[in-house]
Amino acid sequence: MIIDGQSTDDTKQLLQTLKPPFFWKTEKDEGVYDAMNKGIEQAQGSWLYFMGSDDQFFETNVLDSVFQKPIDKNIELIIGSIKYDCESKASRYLNKDHGVRKTKWSFNLWVTNSVHHQGVFYKRSVFNEMRYNLKYKILSDYDVNLKLFRKKKKAKMIDDVISFCGAEGLSKNYSWSMYKEEIQLKTTQSFILLKPVFYVLAMLKYLFKIFQK
Repeated sequence: MIIDGQSTDDTKQLLQTLKPPFFWKTEKDEGVYDAMNKGIEQAQGSWLYFMGSDDQFFETNVLDSVFQKPIDKNIELIIGSIKYDCESKASRYLNKDHGVRKTKWSFNLWVTNSVHHQGVFYKRSVFNEMRYNLKYKILSDYDVNLKLFRKKKKAKMIDDVISFCGAEGLSKNYSWSMYKEEIQLKTTQSFILLKPVFYVLAMLKYLFKIFQK
């Protein structure tokens, strides 16, 4: 399912050329997470994957590789790695390790957003009672992943690189507004007394990322 927020380029003309199994919808939305919520509503499959307009599967056989073997019925997330486009004007931080980012489904999520949604397949059922929170304009995917971790959702970690990602997304500007969202979502999901800890941690990461640009 392709969700387009009424693009002003030639996107709509391209979408009109697509045939099943590709379906599309174009209408005004409230940002990327609103579009992702609309995709959830329209999706028919058992597993969901969210790909941005500047992302693509790392290899053409990614889906075959991920789903070639039966998946334990208790598994609700399949998590792999991503690779950033190092040919772009990415920061030194994104370019390290040749742009490859391995994800971790662990307590480390409380420290940093170590699960990239472009590297995750979600079982459709995890969204039965939740959606991306539109209050968070940059880190709503982090908010969802942290909620799922707190609910102890079972994840299967794989070695595959799932996607090749652009390096100029919403969360790659490392603006202080992004870290304010991080402080808020972590505080909301824990205790108000921990807010100073989350603030200091966010400030340290903010300064580090600015230095790495």
